[in-house]
Amino acid sequence: MLKIIAFAAAAAFSTGALASAKCVAHPKAEWMKEADARAKIEAQGYVIKKFKVDGNCYEIYGTTKEGKKAEIYFDTKTLEIVKSEIEK
Repeated sequence: MLKIIAFAAAAAFSTGALASAKCVAHPKAEWMKEADARAKIEAQGYVIKKFKVDGNCYEIYGTTKEGKKAEIYFDTKTLEIVKSEIEK
């Protein structure tokens, strides 16, 4: 029984940790162009290793200007950070 509880807790934790951000669903015509978004994010000091669309968010995997690993979700219209996970 203890093994089942431990497995359920681990499964719940792992799915929550990998959950996507909840970005506002702007009409596609209002989204910042991907190339412009990349350029503005890089101008903030991020080094982008992977840039993708995740639902209604732009998502990057890369590093901060301090060299810390980062996974960050941005609003597709305003580029506001919606969710971030940065290495400590």
